[in-house]
Amino acid sequence: MTTEPVSERKLVRGLGPWQAASICVGTIIGTGVFLKAAVMAQLGGSAAWVLAAWAVAGLLSLAGAMTYAELGGMFPHAGGEYVYLRKGYGPLMGFLYAWNRFWIATPGSIAAYAVGSATFLSPVLPIEQLGGQVPVALGLIGVFTAVNCLNVRSGGNFQTVLTILKVVMIIGMAVGALLTPSGDWSRVTEAGAFPGWSAFGALVLAALWAYDGWNNLPMAAGEVRDPTRNLPRAIVGGALGVLAIYAVVNLGYFRALPFSEIVTASSTAYPDAPAVAQKVATQFLGAPAQALLAIAIAISALSAMNGSMLTGARVPYAVAKDGLAPRVLARLNAAHVPMVAVLVQGALACVFALSARFDQLTDAVVFASWLFYALNAGSVLLLRRREPDRPRPFKVPGFPVVPLVFVVLATLLLVNTVVTAPRPSALGLGMTALGGLGFVVFLRKRSPLTSGAEASE
Repeated sequence: MTTEPVSERKLVRGLGPWQAASICVGTIIGTGVFLKAAVMAQLGGSAAWVLAAWAVAGLLSLAGAMTYAELGGMFPHAGGEYVYLRKGYGPLMGFLYAWNRFWIATPGSIAAYAVGSATFLSPVLPIEQLGGQVPVALGLIGVFTAVNCLNVRSGGNFQTVLTILKVVMIIGMAVGALLTPSGDWSRVTEAGAFPGWSAFGALVLAALWAYDGWNNLPMAAGEVRDPTRNLPRAIVGGALGVLAIYAVVNLGYFRALPFSEIVTASSTAYPDAPAVAQKVATQFLGAPAQALLAIAIAISALSAMNGSMLTGARVPYAVAKDGLAPRVLARLNAAHVPMVAVLVQGALACVFALSARFDQLTDAVVFASWLFYALNAGSVLLLRRREPDRPRPFKVPGFPVVPLVFVVLATLLLVNTVVTAPRPSALGLGMTALGGLGFVVFLRKRSPLTSGAEASE
């Protein structure tokens, strides 16, 4: 029996079309669909404006997903946005994205999902007897980290099971809300006065957090089978599927409950109130609603956490292959998984989970994240001009209008974030600047002309 040399190991394309689609859908649908309606109702003043904001956010996210589908078909390599930004703007921009993703975005998201899952399960499990929410969250991070150290097919299959469970539960809740005898369709069409552009922008912003995640699958593109075919289909199809699910769920919310009940659901203004989804489920499930909803939300959060773990570890892997991070992060285990990157990512997530301030830290990177979204959409425009003959298995429909609209709206969102949340924006820019300083001082001369991750696949 011979052992394969570590230096010769490569990523295995073990993610089929269903696993790829499950990663896309599973990382988009987290907890926002259960919780965001209340704060949006408070801002919008009527069901019609809240639903309009969901539609705008969905179309904006779909435009972003289509730009990533074109880029993913062109560059089906591990690292996703890191690869696209490097191709479009050079190594520095790619490194800045990876810096933010590695230190804050991915581990912060994992920690948030883990703590959220423990919180949601409190009504049905003896969380306090297990030591409280944080120890349970750390245990979840540990278990899911171990799963993602197995071969990528195991992680993909696990993601598929979690995503199917989540979608079935959400659709079941939506159907129940749409059919409950106490519902009234006139509630859906109630249109109050326009809340103003600033408030409507805040509505769209709130919905965008629930749509976020369509950018994750390309990070694991190096392990997708037939990527030029399956990657664009999974990204665009997943985004369309989530848009449809969110539309049905929110129609169900506003049909099942009076607007005043949604306004006073769980939110910053009403922290002790039941969540919107819990109030809706009670309409047709009665007493078991709380336990069933707690399980549904926990499964939804855990599915998103697993997807974030699987995809997020491929970014430091790609950067390390290029010599811009410690080489150990690019080391693959016998299952052809970047295990060191997975373990370090899990350890950082545990640190975030132990910190009472991790929410503030993740808020700081939101500004930088949308900056990179806009830059990636811009790279579609640049590369169409710079490399017109490069094969594009998927092309953005309505080019150049769709990517241009996305860039403009993302820029307006950034400006709005600076005005309404200056501290997180400043922290996000500061973190990005720190990464830029490190690159210029230590890494600029080490950046190769070609990507090591690309060459190894």
